[in-house]
Amino acid sequence: MSEVFDADIDAWLQHWAAEPSAADATMTGVRQHARITNAAARWRLRLAATTEHDVSAGGVPARVFWPTEGEVAGTLVYFHGGGWIFGGIDTHLHQARRLAVEAGVVVVSVDYRLAPEHPFPAAYDDCLAATRWAADSLGELGGATAGLVVGGDSAGAQLAASVAIACRDLGLDLAAQLLVVPVVDGRGAYADRARNAEFPSRESNATGYGLLLTTMGAFVEHYAPTSADDWRVSPILARSSAGSLAGLAPAIVHTAGFDVLRDEGRAYADALSAAGTPVTFRTWPTLNHSFLGLGGVSAAADAAAAQVSADVRAALS
Repeated sequence: MSEVFDADIDAWLQHWAAEPSAADATMTGVRQHARITNAAARWRLRLAATTEHDVSAGGVPARVFWPTEGEVAGTLVYFHGGGWIFGGIDTHLHQARRLAVEAGVVVVSVDYRLAPEHPFPAAYDDCLAATRWAADSLGELGGATAGLVVGGDSAGAQLAASVAIACRDLGLDLAAQLLVVPVVDGRGAYADRARNAEFPSRESNATGYGLLLTTMGAFVEHYAPTSADDWRVSPILARSSAGSLAGLAPAIVHTAGFDVLRDEGRAYADALSAAGTPVTFRTWPTLNHSFLGLGGVSAAADAAAAQVSADVRAALS
């Protein structure tokens, strides 16, 4: 790769690598470090203006965000990233608020259950339940009745991809699926050499850019140690049956050049396209896995995040 990693994000990562909580590899430490770094990233931004309300979305805790101005184009059910083991509504406040305002949508941010306390299929079940609730509540939520989107980043994008497949099978119409730096193939828990060779970015971006290859393996082991060959964990496996990725909602897929998951995200976009699903695909060559929340750190990340919102708005227009 000839592109140079974003200098501002590089400096940001080096700064937070020296923060004391980064050295605590326990589950408590990992979650605390995520809260600290996400809060610091939010502090650098002028948060978008929204109104917000906590709800029970089909029995799952969630927070609804409404843009304070402009016409609402639809409803986005959003699943946060965090490797299925950390993160939540508060860590992804900026992403939800920004999407609400810039994409002009009602955002339902889902606080799904986390592993290892609640392993697969808990997160998937929660996200599907929240989506079905949102589909039944569009009028109450104030979103356009024909414009329901599921989306997320990282592990949340994996959940969105799998929920989109389930929605097709349930006859629940979606306007789009938003997949930002998605996890799509957890087989081998990112430790199988033959599997990793299918996606060269796993080796080329294994260290140095925030998300580590070994960390991805740990995430899978915590969430789905015996179920990674299930399409509800690895949605790319749905392609193995003829037509099984056909008939899905149009996909918006964003990847980052310096991301372990870059090549599997591209592979999933290609598989969807081959099955006849319309795909808007973008890659950001100088950015890393976490770019969606780093708009206050990097101008390039800010522009990429704005494009994510623009793509959602376009899908609903």
